[in-house]
Amino acid sequence: MKHKTSPLESEQSPKEHRHLRFYRPHQHLHSVFGDDWFALKAEAFARFFGTPKFLIAQTLLVAVWIAANAMGFVKFDVYPFILLNLAFSLQAAYAAPLILLAQTRQADRDKTLTEADALHRESLAQANDERQQLLQRQSEHIVELLDQNTRLTELTQNMSKRIETLTTEIHNKIAAADTQR
Repeated sequence: MKHKTSPLESEQSPKEHRHLRFYRPHQHLHSVFGDDWFALKAEAFARFFGTPKFLIAQTLLVAVWIAANAMGFVKFDVYPFILLNLAFSLQAAYAAPLILLAQTRQADRDKTLTEADALHRESLAQANDERQQLLQRQSEHIVELLDQNTRLTELTQNMSKRIETLTTEIHNKIAAADTQR
């Protein structure tokens, strides 16, 4: 029997399910009860017990059962409705283990997803630490470049002053030489 494929199992492009990359290492894990036909059907049946559709159908069936027997349309289960009690007991005897089975399988899935979430959070924290370290190194590099720029600006300013002084001296010597002639 073919079962539904989960997003983890589908063969779609890696970018479509990139957010599931932390769940893939856990794909090999199977639940305690396996993934065979019986386990899947039992879990589906147990999940059906809690649906409004089931509750309404059961309520209608019990109401018709009691009404038919109480009004005398049929006489196979008269008051105190022992056969109906037996049916409920049988249903409970099968429902309880099936519900426990479904809960156990769900707990296994939840545990796997919790572990994958923890790995994902750890990966995010590690990436954040790496980004912080990179930002720290870049900040230190920027401070170093600013210091170099400051030194170069001071050197350029000193050289400009020196050129201005030399230019003034040369201009004064040329002007003095012109006035002596």
